[in-house]
Amino acid sequence: MNALVATNRNFKLAARLLGLDSKLEKSLLIPFREIKVECTIPKDDGTLASFVGFRVQHDNARGPMKGGIRYHPEVDPDEVNALAQLMTWKTAVANIPYGGAKGGIGCNPGELSVSELERLTRVFTQKIHDLIGIHTDVPAPDMGTGPQTMAWILDEYSKFHGYSPAVVTGKPIDLGGSLGRDAATGQGVLFATEALLNEHGKTISGQRFVIQGFGNVGAWAAQLISEQGGKIVAISDITGAIENSKGIDIPSLLKHAKEHKGVKGFHGGDSIDPKSILVEDCDILIPAALGGVINRENANDIKAKFIIEAANHPTDPEADEILSKKGVVILPDIYANSGGVTVSYFEWVQNIQGFMWDEKKVNCELKNYMTKGFKDVKEMCKTHDCDLRMGAFTLGVNRVARATVLRDSPTENGDWRGGIPWFYCKLFRVE
Repeated sequence: MNALVATNRNFKLAARLLGLDSKLEKSLLIPFREIKVECTIPKDDGTLASFVGFRVQHDNARGPMKGGIRYHPEVDPDEVNALAQLMTWKTAVANIPYGGAKGGIGCNPGELSVSELERLTRVFTQKIHDLIGIHTDVPAPDMGTGPQTMAWILDEYSKFHGYSPAVVTGKPIDLGGSLGRDAATGQGVLFATEALLNEHGKTISGQRFVIQGFGNVGAWAAQLISEQGGKIVAISDITGAIENSKGIDIPSLLKHAKEHKGVKGFHGGDSIDPKSILVEDCDILIPAALGGVINRENANDIKAKFIIEAANHPTDPEADEILSKKGVVILPDIYANSGGVTVSYFEWVQNIQGFMWDEKKVNCELKNYMTKGFKDVKEMCKTHDCDLRMGAFTLGVNRVARATVLRDSPTENGDWRGGIPWFYCKLFRVE
């Protein structure tokens, strides 16, 4: 299912559970601004190449818009729109003062040199610099981008607006990046998994894990889970997949993956078909790669008891229904992978204050946010008698709706400037 269709479907189900008015529902769904720009650069061989860049700014009711920039061949308006909307609900679930945004450039970063990537990033920044900002829209790394990309954006933006370290997060430490940011999403996945397992009277130690994706998120999740006694029995990435029923030696795999640019050829496990990774026998499945990988074709064959969505939108709604009937518990992406944006918030705060935290404080604060977030999601599950995905969506949508209503205060004659009915004062307990 198309990512935007699936995201809209989940939003509308949450809106129905909350009893939102159709006018408010529509205003929450429509993006604040959509940007599409052409980025033409000279390549190293002297020829010109053109790429299309996107930035969708979805909602700013709760604060500056926040979201990553990805470089990937499949970047398109629908995907960016869906991910921007997910960021709105994700920041609300995490209860950090941001709205949602997302951006990207349709390109294959592996086919571009470092100098070409720098030129592309700088041209993209030149096209959008007046639409992003410390209190407007704060980009971050995503698939195909990283700290170096953020450094280029910061430098290019600063040429127009003066040195502004808080305009992006996920920067190198030497340019104001936060300690713990590199591991943040994986660290958040660990804390989210612990919270879920504690709810079921279990711990990470002794559980068998399968991880799809061994990029930044998957690699950190594997490392941290193994340190807590979890057994990683299968892992895949773009190069291949391996399995070892006795548990994969993660430190050795990390070394191998760094040297060989992937898990393929690792001698500490047997090679398997990457397409079978999601249906390997395990207790906990962690999809940490692309979206839409769990669908109606493979949902019936999944053997995991728990799914932790480290990737964005890895599970189609049709698969959700199949897995729910099987009794599989899914921890949704808008909560499970919110560690990255939470520590991005910490980085933004540190940049604005000009006061940096040590890594222990970052991880301690992240655990507090993730633990509180899970409790809040569970409360919404009880209130609306729903699963964890709808619990997270109702939590996020409710917080954004409340902020929207509070900001649209009544005029002297009692009318609402945005046409939102007066009874929302009562619905959201706005006095």
